[in-house]
Amino acid sequence: MRETQYPVDELTVRDTWRMFQIIAEFVEGFEVMSEIHPAVTIFGSSRTEPDSPVYQTTENLARQLVKNGFNVISGGGPGVMEAANKGASEAGGKSVGLHIHLPNEQKPNEYANIRLDFRYFFIRKVMFVKYAVAYVIMPGGFGTLDELFESLTLIQTNRIRSFPVILIGQEYWKGLVKWMKESLLKHQAISEKDLDIFALVNTPEEAVRIIKKTVVI
Repeated sequence: MRETQYPVDELTVRDTWRMFQIIAEFVEGFEVMSEIHPAVTIFGSSRTEPDSPVYQTTENLARQLVKNGFNVISGGGPGVMEAANKGASEAGGKSVGLHIHLPNEQKPNEYANIRLDFRYFFIRKVMFVKYAVAYVIMPGGFGTLDELFESLTLIQTNRIRSFPVILIGQEYWKGLVKWMKESLLKHQAISEKDLDIFALVNTPEEAVRIIKKTVVI
């Protein structure tokens, strides 16, 4: 498949107008998201089916977060994102879906009672982290790992305030944590204290307990 070739001057014009699109997405995001504090961002696979234990655990987690005074942010799509929005909205909380436009269109779920649409991943990432008081990471794939390691990097380098980063599902995540300890730590790519940036738990109750202990509403 041949890429479309644009003259240099046309590329410059396109990039200039793209800046206005970027600014518009930031402005809308800032205006809407400033009203949802305090909120917890939940990440996980878009492929998770509604009858799976992970889906049900996520829905339960979102309900508990709302009952404890927190709103919920997700990526606005299917799977774990849908479960998070469903649990939050049905519990009476603000259920935020930050939907991204993709080439293979990912439909937004019906449970987000606050929805924003993004063309640019990096703007969406800013909204996830800027307006969250904690991250909860459910089992997921490359996108979930991307959000996990980005948050760990930002906290490690003091680019953002430290907040709870919680992995739920010891069976799923234990191999990754073992690799961090036996490879990253062993080769001094990270320090011992870097492993304290995140917590590994098995239940929504444990996650909520950590968030309540750490976050002042």
